[in-house]
Amino acid sequence: QVQLVESGGGLVQPGGSLRLTCAASGDIISINDMYWYREAPGKEREMVAAITREGRDMYLDSVKGRFTISRDDAKNMVYLRMNSLNTEDTAVYYCNAPTVATFQGIRYDYWGPGTQVTVSS
Repeated sequence: QVQLVESGGGLVQPGGSLRLTCAASGDIISINDMYWYREAPGKEREMVAAITREGRDMYLDSVKGRFTISRDDAKNMVYLRMNSLNTEDTAVYYCNAPTVATFQGIRYDYWGPGTQVTVSS
């Protein structure tokens, strides 16, 4: 069994910063690509950032230059550093691991419960 848990969300003023953390636990051998998604009220869930096992990253156009995704495979953790936040970044942020190698075999599509990020003055 694999679990993902996000943390680090909260209320921040426009222009502020937050660092989200996703901790993966369970019988994990390795995690392939990892993603951060977000879902704002009344909007569809969208991919914000992704990082491969090799460390290659990609971003939603609207967050390029402001957000940075990183990972620590020794700790099975992925991070999202968010700078210059604006009100349009308000959403629930989710961590996703589409493919996880476990001691019981390959397992697919794990999600965390999400962490709320609210940008408001």
